[in-house]
Amino acid sequence: MIKYFFLTVFLFCAVAPGLRAADTIIVHKDARIDILAEKQASINKVTSRMNANGMFKGYRLQVLNTRSRDDAFKTKATLLESFPSEKVYVLYQSPYFKVRVGNFNTREEAEDFKKQLNAYSNQPAYVIEDLIEYIPNVDEFQ
Repeated sequence: MIKYFFLTVFLFCAVAPGLRAADTIIVHKDARIDILAEKQASINKVTSRMNANGMFKGYRLQVLNTRSRDDAFKTKATLLESFPSEKVYVLYQSPYFKVRVGNFNTREEAEDFKKQLNAYSNQPAYVIEDLIEYIPNVDEFQ
């Protein structure tokens, strides 16, 4: 009986490593899959800020909120003369005309421009969330 026990243990030890090797799977992955996954992740990061119309979620400075159309367009003209690199928008939300400046990706960028604007003018400006015009750089997708 002891012979059969040792024979069984010996056979099990001899056959068991072969059984374990049979259920091992080796996967050879193409390195291009990782590159493609990284590109898709960066595209997803940029497009997550978009809405259905293709506009991006960002920030602008609201400079003026008035009922006077003339005041709104005078303020717009003044801002365009003083800051030609920034876009200025006049919105009408009944009964008010709102003058907004800039297309900023982050709140920090808007705050920095607010400091420049406050140095130029006494008029208070407020950072607000808005849909902005933004064209992503090619390097953002890599």
